[in-house]
Amino acid sequence: MEFLWQTILNGLMTSSFYALIAVGLSLVFGVMHIVNFAHGEFYMIGAYTVWVLFALLHWPFFIAVGAAIVIVGLLGLVSERLIFRHAHGNVLSGFIMSVGLVFILQVAVVEIWGVGKMKPVPAAFPQILNIGGVSTSWQRFIVLPATIILLWALWYFLAKFRVGRGLRASAQDPEAAALYGISPKKSAAVAMLLGSAMAGAAGAFMAPIMSVHPYMGHSVVWTAFVVVIVGGAGNIKGTILAALIFGFLTTIITTLLDSTIANLVNTLVMLVILAIRPQGVAGHAEE
Repeated sequence: MEFLWQTILNGLMTSSFYALIAVGLSLVFGVMHIVNFAHGEFYMIGAYTVWVLFALLHWPFFIAVGAAIVIVGLLGLVSERLIFRHAHGNVLSGFIMSVGLVFILQVAVVEIWGVGKMKPVPAAFPQILNIGGVSTSWQRFIVLPATIILLWALWYFLAKFRVGRGLRASAQDPEAAALYGISPKKSAAVAMLLGSAMAGAAGAFMAPIMSVHPYMGHSVVWTAFVVVIVGGAGNIKGTILAALIFGFLTTIITTLLDSTIANLVNTLVMLVILAIRPQGVAGHAEE
């Protein structure tokens, strides 16, 4: 029973991270129809922001996290204005532009801070949390409530605010939304701002847990793509469901075998699900 509860707790924390990194990618694709391969680099910038502000300058951890969310969100907004705005609706062009942005951000980080050793970020909450014989570090555990709060805030914005409802309308039917006076450019900018901010939040919370280096976004962005594709591209609810599926699958296989096999199984599961449901687990089949 202790092993079972430990696996459930680890699965929830892994799923939280997957949801945090993948929801932003799904939001951007749903509105802009762009495959943003640089999403992993936005995650990396979020981690570096926490390293600079928290580890080097000794800012309070949550203030550093908030700064990372704002900085990466603004970076996404600038990227949309200067780069992605010219590729709205063109998946191939958007993908090529995002690959170029990957190299720009990686080279910028390497030039500023170098490759060298991985940047150590001390745990802000090194204490151990014990729940009925199941234990984990507080640093890992806070990812779970943080993800719930951020996803709730995103849902509230999309459901209750006029701009958020316009964003949903643009994702569902951009032409009809435009007829009602909803600007596609404004919706794209807001989607990129929010999606990038979510990636920055993921990097910020994972900085004390994972290694911080210029290429840390590679494996993460692949995981995010797997989750988004299985959940149904542009479907946020499906993305969260897929994050739960792959979070628990990764946890169980990593515990019993190792992480490399877990990545292989995740990819195989993605292929099987897409062979059965090409639209994803929560997507709607095209008529």
